[in-house]
Parts: sequence; C-alpha cells; structure tokens
Amino acid sequence: MGFSTDCIHAGQVPEPETGAVTIPIFQTSTYVQPELGRHKGYEYARTQNPTRSALEANLAALEGAKHGHCFASGMSAIDTVFRMLRSGDHVIAGEDMYGGSYRLFSKVLEKYGITFTYVDTTKVDAVRASLRKETKIVYLESPTNPMMRITDIAACAEVAHKGGAMVVVDNTFCSPYLQRPIELGADIVLHSTTKFLNGHSDSVGGAVLSVSDEVAQQLGFLQNAVGAILSPFDSWLVLRGVKTLAVRMRSHEENGNAMAAYLRGQKKVKKIYYPGLPDHPQHALAKKQMRGFGSMISFDLGSHENAKKFLDRVKLCSLAESLGGVESLISHPASMTHGSVPPETRERLGITPGLVRISVGIEEIEDLTADLDHAFAGV
Repeated sequence: MGFSTDCIHAGQVPEPETGAVTIPIFQTSTYVQPELGRHKGYEYARTQNPTRSALEANLAALEGAKHGHCFASGMSAIDTVFRMLRSGDHVIAGEDMYGGSYRLFSKVLEKYGITFTYVDTTKVDAVRASLRKETKIVYLESPTNPMMRITDIAACAEVAHKGGAMVVVDNTFCSPYLQRPIELGADIVLHSTTKFLNGHSDSVGGAVLSVSDEVAQQLGFLQNAVGAILSPFDSWLVLRGVKTLAVRMRSHEENGNAMAAYLRGQKKVKKIYYPGLPDHPQHALAKKQMRGFGSMISFDLGSHENAKKFLDRVKLCSLAESLGGVESLISHPASMTHGSVPPETRERLGITPGLVRISVGIEEIEDLTADLDHAFAGV
C-alpha cells in the first residue's frame, strides 16, 4: 500500500462488534477472562490495550518495521531502549542532539555504569574510531536538534554492524513521511509521537519501532515491567493525527522551504541552518536519504539580546517548547530545549545565545512572514 493509505488503514480494521470505522478508545484497566487460563488476547491494560495495539501496528507499518511499542513520552521510549543494556556497555552518540536525551544519558544512565562517547556523526570515520568491543548502540539523530546536521545513516549502520552494535535513530524531526531509517540500515527507530506524528500539540507520547524479534521481545517485557505506557486516549489521539500525516507533512515541507528562503533574505540573520538550502554542508546527503527537507529551521541572530527582542515580539508564532504541531512554534534552544547541555558544549556546537529554532506550521506562509517581519523590526 502507499504511504497515505497506510496512514489511514494500517493496523486499523473496523471494530468487529459494531463496525466502527475509527478504532474505539478502550478505556479499561482490565479484561474479563472467560475461564481460568484462557483469555481473549488481553489480560491487563498495562500489558496490552487494543487502542494502543492498533497504533503500534500502524507506526510499525509506516516505518517499515516489524514491531511497535508505544510509551508515555519520547523520553520513556528512549529510556526503555537503553534498559536493554548492562553496566559496562558502551554507546556512541551524536554530540549534537536533543538536550533531554543528553540529560538522560549523562545524568541518569551513566550512574548505572553505561558509558558514552559523543562524536560528530556526520563524520563516519569518527564513529568508526570510537567503536569498542563493548559498544552496543550507535545512537543517531538526523537532522540533529538544533543544528540540523545530517548523518549518513546507511554508512554509520554499516560501520556499526561490522562492530557488532545496533543502530538507533531518533526520527522525530522527519517523521516516516520524510525519512525511513530502517530502509537505510537502522535496527530501531524512535519517535516522540508528541511531535509530527500526533501533529496537534494535544498529546505526549513516544514510540519504538524495531525489526528484530529478539529485540521486540525485550522491549515488550520492559514495556510491561516498567509500565511507562501510552494511555488509550493518547493512543487514539495519535491514531487520529497520523491519518493526516502525509497531507500535513506536504504543507510543512512547502512552508519550511519558503520560510528558509525568507530568512535567507533577512540581514539581521547571521546564519541559517536548514538542509534544504544548497549551501548546507550536507545538502546533497539530505536530498539523497530524505524525501524532503522538513520544516525545522534554526537561525542565529548574533546575541541573546537580539534573540530576546525578536522572540518577545512574535504573535502568530508561539514561543513554546516542542515542535511538529500544525501551529508554528518558536524557541530559544540555549535556555529551553538544550538548557541541560553544558554552556561550553553548547557554544562549541553552535548553540549560541542568539540561536532561535522554529518549527514551521501549516498556516498561510504570508501570515507567518508578516509575523516575523514585525519581530525583526524590534531587533
């Protein structure tokens, strides 16, 4: 089936009892068993829920995965993947990543004896040089958050697999509409379903999509044992959102390209980070491994003072954390999404006090640029 068809139908057969086209919200904590030792496929709602199961099947189909597991947040999804590791295991991770992921790795997981090496994953040789016999995971974001760097997923997967490591890719910025990492060699794909998959800024959740039966068995065990599950209502909200994923992403893509061109013409913008621009260092790679360039853009206004003046004047764009909603969201990475990253690391990566990140929504582009014109006038 085509992608748009899978968005609407994968994992979503009509409800057999009534014929309801939309998967119901099975808001129950437990299930009656006909007799001792026999049930209808569901025993307890932490372990299984029909609404969540439909979403897990749907997202697995969209990513070209075999298995899906959904969680209460994107961070709980990441945490569950890393619970498969043991003390003494080693992870190679991109140095430019979401600040919450870095916080989990450096402040939580390292306490349990898991070690991390942070490298520039745009350089495959850096990944190769960091491999050890203890390396179990190569963890990638592409595009990275917030510097929009592009990693050659296929090349990194080849290197990682030769070293006996799994490749885990956070695909939140792209959604499976723009990029399918499993087709490029990834073993596990992660999403914050909060973002483009849900698309309406009204649900928090996470997903892990995998290809290995053995890995899926471990993830299923951990999902049940730890219990950080996605609720039936949130599962239903994400299923609702995914139905329009393809059409939303086409609009996001169109607006993202237009916004990048607009920002390029602003003299007060010192630098733009968007893989769709021909002068982006990995533009050719992005064009090769992605279906489009998306609607995430970062740009530098030169100072914290300029960024504050600009962000204090936006009206239509919402100054808020998160991304991927139908409405445009704008943020200040250094003090918001990446506040947990040490200042010297932020500075080295380019996450300067003047950096602004925008998630371009699907409003009329003329209204968005008019809003930014007003904001730029105050800088």
